[in-house]
Amino acid sequence: MNNMGSYAISKDNDGKSIWKFLRAEFKPKGKFFTPFNIISLPVILVGFVIIIIRFWKGIGAVTNLTQEVPWGLWIGFDVVTGVAFAGGAYVITFMVYILNMRKYHSIVRVTVLNGFLAYVFYAGALLLDLGRPWNVVNPIIGNSFGTSSVLFLVAWHFLLYMIAQLIEFSPAIAEWLGARRARKILSGMTLAAVIFGITLSTLHQSGLGALYLMAKGKIYPLWYSEFIPVLFFVSSIFAGLSMVIFEGSISHKVFFNQISEKNHKAQNNIIHGLSKICGGTLFAYFFLQVLVFVHGKHWDLLNTPLGYWYLTEMIGFVFLPMMLFVYSYRRKNILAIKIASIITIIGVIINRLNITVIGFRWDAAVHYYPSWMEIVVTLAVIFTEIWIFRWVINRMPVLRDSPAWAKDVK
Repeated sequence: MNNMGSYAISKDNDGKSIWKFLRAEFKPKGKFFTPFNIISLPVILVGFVIIIIRFWKGIGAVTNLTQEVPWGLWIGFDVVTGVAFAGGAYVITFMVYILNMRKYHSIVRVTVLNGFLAYVFYAGALLLDLGRPWNVVNPIIGNSFGTSSVLFLVAWHFLLYMIAQLIEFSPAIAEWLGARRARKILSGMTLAAVIFGITLSTLHQSGLGALYLMAKGKIYPLWYSEFIPVLFFVSSIFAGLSMVIFEGSISHKVFFNQISEKNHKAQNNIIHGLSKICGGTLFAYFFLQVLVFVHGKHWDLLNTPLGYWYLTEMIGFVFLPMMLFVYSYRRKNILAIKIASIITIIGVIINRLNITVIGFRWDAAVHYYPSWMEIVVTLAVIFTEIWIFRWVINRMPVLRDSPAWAKDVK
């Protein structure tokens, strides 16, 4: 049906046919009253109301943030953690377009789509956290704090990387609309966008960590070091690929009818290959963490409540999944790989929250805890992203093959 609609536009370019096509595409497809819709819609609606209250009465009306703890859940989870999970886009595009690992080509579009939506929504969540959202242009132009600021670099990296990802994904949009000439032009821009995007992504993944270099004395010593930028970058590799494994496994079940038999058969081989990379980067990360700990000489802190929590993170959510990835790769155990990816995802969430929330101002008289409204808004952002992801998958050639005419366009 979608291919026929695109073909109709390519043959009849008058405005009425285009609007008719778009109206048809924006209509719901499939069952509406599904368990996910029933759960997510109320959360999204309540989240929307809370966002209105936030902009109406101020950030203090809906959050537990203070002058001592100005960054909370919306930064620690929505931005810092979410961007790590979006790292799969730059890793997969590097593997396919730079290293020419063609077996991963079938997951490029869906991975880039996930990355693009993640950056758009988490950049939107960032606006919620700003005390004066209308001044969001300041980090872009370097106003008040100067162009040497890490925040200035991160802001520009975010903006340019979202544009690069949109260009990478744009051939799929052109195929959906049947725009043959545009598709040819956009395809020619893909490689340059990929190279530019990889450069930006590697910089801002570490740049987010660099923001916390200024918080020495505010972050619990077991999680603070001058190597936070390096650790953030390395962790974004296995975080992103673990999310690719997790989301890919779900997508292959939910959108089963859109995937060709060839790509279905290749799925396990793709997961098996990604597990090797995850295991290797987890080993590098664990080794770096050990070096940082030994160099910091914080042996006495291990025998504290937060020390036990640190050991739980390192052993249970870094060392354990690392060994599980290695074991499952050697045994070609796909189920074990999926389990390892879930443990890794949980571990990344724990690590980023330990740095940004749990271990931040741990010695304060009144510790920060996110309000229920902060949690609802975070869930609303995630659910809305999933709704849009599902809408795009059901209409554009992301998981399914491109139309025949697109394969002839060079």
